[in-house]
Amino acid sequence: MFDAALTSISLGLLATTSPCVLPLYPGFLAYLSGGQSTLAGKRSRYLLGFFVLAGVLTMMLALGLLIALLSVSVGRALSIAIPLANLLLIALGVLLLFDRNPFKKLPQIQAPLLSNPFVNAFVYGLLYGPIALPCSGPLLVSIFALSLTAGEAISKLGTFFWFGLGFGIPLLLLSFLSAANQRWIVRQFTLHGRLINVAGGLLLSGIGIYGLASNWELIMAFLG
Repeated sequence: MFDAALTSISLGLLATTSPCVLPLYPGFLAYLSGGQSTLAGKRSRYLLGFFVLAGVLTMMLALGLLIALLSVSVGRALSIAIPLANLLLIALGVLLLFDRNPFKKLPQIQAPLLSNPFVNAFVYGLLYGPIALPCSGPLLVSIFALSLTAGEAISKLGTFFWFGLGFGIPLLLLSFLSAANQRWIVRQFTLHGRLINVAGGLLLSGIGIYGLASNWELIMAFLG
């Protein structure tokens, strides 16, 4: 159980470095800056990151429950969806290696302007959670490929919790940084865009190839 949790946390941390997520960091830091300014002078401003993390975990568990329930009725279809998704990841990885990032033009997350900054932070986390799925979804969904009963599928929900924790920890850590450090990080994204794309391309291609290799026998078994 410990090994499974550690693996899921590691996957969540890995997802935060994917090209699905990296373009959103400048917007997240801008959001933090705005939220913290409304709580200027108050120690509670450091709680914003915890509420974002709570939102991420809530959404990940909801997504995990949905996928778990779907896997019971469409388990055979997963044997087709998983390899297709992994092939898509490999294709996206190749695009990134040629400095073409299809995620770069995605709109930044816009949380509703609520009067309570902590509720707003929680909603932001809810919206942020699904962002990881385009890059990490195939690995997560493959966990449910052999879940033949609802009980078996739901028992695997812990994977999504630990994945969400790994995915949300960097957001929490960023919320503790000073404004100057947050601006420095944004500059690094601007200066090293090409390097980030190459690293992201290798990451996505690696995830896609690993997903195909690790699930190949299961895919063949389902296809008969």
